[in-house]
Amino acid sequence: MSENKNPQNTPNQDLIYKKRHSLSHILAYAVIRIFGRDNVKLGIGPVIENGFYYDFLLDKPISENDLVRLEEEMRSLLARNYPFERSEMTIEEATEYLLKMDQKFKLELVNDLANGGAEKVSFYTVGEFTDLCKGPHVDDTSVIEPHSFKLTSIAGAYWRGDEKRPMLQRIYGVAFDTKEELDDYLNKLEEAKKRDHRKLGKQLDLFTFSDLVGPGLPLFTPRGTYLRNQLARYSEQLQLEGGFEMVWIPHITKVDLYKTSGHWDKFGHELMIVQSRETETEMALKPMNCPHHAQIYASRIRSYRELPIRYCETTTVYRDEKAGELHGLSRVRSLTQDDGHVFCRVDQIEYEINNIMQMIKKLYQTLGMSFRARLSFHDPENPDKYLGDKETWRNAEMMIENVAKNLGLDYFIALGEAAFYGPKIDIMVTDSLGREWQCATQQLDFVQPSRFGLSYVDADGKEKTPVMIHKALLGSIERFLSVYIEHVGGNFPLWLSYIQGVVIPVSNEKHSEYALEVANYLKSKGLRIQADVDNESMNNKIRKAQEQKIPYMFIVGDKESESKAVSVRTRSGLNIGLMTLDEIASRMLHEYENKL
Repeated sequence: MSENKNPQNTPNQDLIYKKRHSLSHILAYAVIRIFGRDNVKLGIGPVIENGFYYDFLLDKPISENDLVRLEEEMRSLLARNYPFERSEMTIEEATEYLLKMDQKFKLELVNDLANGGAEKVSFYTVGEFTDLCKGPHVDDTSVIEPHSFKLTSIAGAYWRGDEKRPMLQRIYGVAFDTKEELDDYLNKLEEAKKRDHRKLGKQLDLFTFSDLVGPGLPLFTPRGTYLRNQLARYSEQLQLEGGFEMVWIPHITKVDLYKTSGHWDKFGHELMIVQSRETETEMALKPMNCPHHAQIYASRIRSYRELPIRYCETTTVYRDEKAGELHGLSRVRSLTQDDGHVFCRVDQIEYEINNIMQMIKKLYQTLGMSFRARLSFHDPENPDKYLGDKETWRNAEMMIENVAKNLGLDYFIALGEAAFYGPKIDIMVTDSLGREWQCATQQLDFVQPSRFGLSYVDADGKEKTPVMIHKALLGSIERFLSVYIEHVGGNFPLWLSYIQGVVIPVSNEKHSEYALEVANYLKSKGLRIQADVDNESMNNKIRKAQEQKIPYMFIVGDKESESKAVSVRTRSGLNIGLMTLDEIASRMLHEYENKL
């Protein structure tokens, strides 16, 4: 059975969703034809971003060579113009049918539906293959262009994500409307492999991991630390300009703090627990900062005249992520946030969100990244996932959407993506390969201030509860770096480059002294410069500088030594020509100061 979570809302998007969903069934059909019906137990086959997958329990492992055979079989099935025909069975009929077909995983799904109150379930038939499924599908296979899809990889996946359940083989595929779109996507996929932040992180000596330290706990080198610190300082600069004040909180806390905030009930399993030997008190490494900031607010009586109060800090939090979900810097157990919280009156919400949005716009404009806003609302079908009453949620979500409209944001609504305490404006950043990533966020919170008993004395002398706005500009700095490194392919702008220029002598014997003189002069101007006087050829040094993606190379030989100048070359291979030391220093300082 496929998951039927179709977030698209236009006819073309609905059609590609149906194509991808139908291809997951065609894949299952092909697997059965090649490996034999008796040898295949079917799991689920949902649509995912850009494609689909299907899980199978087989009596033999699938190889990469099998993917080619399966693709050929799928194209053969598509060419037969089979219709997708929907039918219904009662729970009893479906149970009997699946027992007969010996499909234990499907039978488990039917039992779950029955326990949820379902009296009937739907099936879809294509050719001789029938599968439990809610749909939707294309009318028939002729709608799908036979060369518009590709099976891409095989992975292991526990049934229903439970490591105590059987391990299934998951086959992934991508699919588009046309072969041209598929080819474009595959080309971008190849480019993405070259830009993989884990590969570039090693090549550029930015970060590393250690088995002795533990998985998901990155260690940053001097080069990587400079990069992350520059980003954090710029974020802090924007926040201070926007009226935020820096605070500091400890990295551990009594678990009572998270029980009061509501995090314990929702995310207690993700907390890393620390036991105090002295007091035998159960403590936690902080997984988020908002409850701590709330306690700073609660430290004394507040007046309406003080609001808004804006706190910010750049600090590391810890989450006990599953080992199988860790991935480079994009999913780690220690993540650093440029976090902040605003405590304000209801009538100040729009101004505060606009204030934060201006910071976000400036940050991502500086970094050369476009974005749109995802309004992350609660799922009304699963109210137990959230704290607070329906009316509070309705008002908060109306307020968020009104603010988005008034700011003229390019936005869309995503049900079920809200935090447990309130709706969010999540910033979806588009990278240079057209991929979309959630980075910055603003979250409206009416729940935690009430749970902590936060208040302020209003103009009428009565105590009222403030609203809390959570914000992050970069989000998790580690996750942001995973996106940004791939966005620029490691070609960081000068203000983010650990080494901004390297001086390369034509001849070590004749020109090393002048190379060191040039490097020292540019360093005196506040630039980060190296002189490469190693015993290698000039061409090898140029190649090495390009591999390290250093923005500028300064070649010095007889002509340059005599004229007290340098021949300037960029990492892209552009020869700018001869420049005096003052000219190149002025150029580089302009780039640095203006973050170009």
